[in-house]
Amino acid sequence: MMKKLFAAFIMLFLTTAAYAEETTSTNDPIVTENTTTSTVTSTSDSTNTVISAPPSAIAPTINTTNSDICTIGVSGAVQTQILGISAGSTVRDMNCEKLKNATQLYNMGMKVAAVSVMCQDPRVFQAMMDAGTPCPIDGLIGDQAKDAWNDPANQYVRPDVQSNRGFNVDSDTRTTLIGGAIVVGILAILLGG
Repeated sequence: MMKKLFAAFIMLFLTTAAYAEETTSTNDPIVTENTTTSTVTSTSDSTNTVISAPPSAIAPTINTTNSDICTIGVSGAVQTQILGISAGSTVRDMNCEKLKNATQLYNMGMKVAAVSVMCQDPRVFQAMMDAGTPCPIDGLIGDQAKDAWNDPANQYVRPDVQSNRGFNVDSDTRTTLIGGAIVVGILAILLGG
């Protein structure tokens, strides 16, 4: 085995390096040309039909953002295939006005007048009677006012009795109801005819 190892060692020293030879070529790459011409002719015959909805009736915007105004904005719109109707209005808030009037009277030192304004509401009137502090009437307060309110001659002016007499509306509410009835009537005619 020693002989084989020695022979391999000698062969290793006797070997020489071999180098590859570098060659250059002057051959040009192969180039091919291809030209294609094409013409496309297209004819189109089309018809577009656009069917749009009728204009919309848009309810008007009513701005009542001022905190010192006792009104509420009300608006509405109705659209049919033929006609569109829109309307808007403001409605007075009577309770808001009552509260503002009572506050102003109280701030001016007129406390009895402020209570009288609040007593126009049947609920307040009844609450004051139940509490044993009746609402003022004709300048009378306390027990004298209670006796005056219980007098049969004054029964027609009691707020709690008037509220039970039927459907009482102010002129603004009446106008709003009439306007609403007219709009509903026109809509019924348009839809029915």
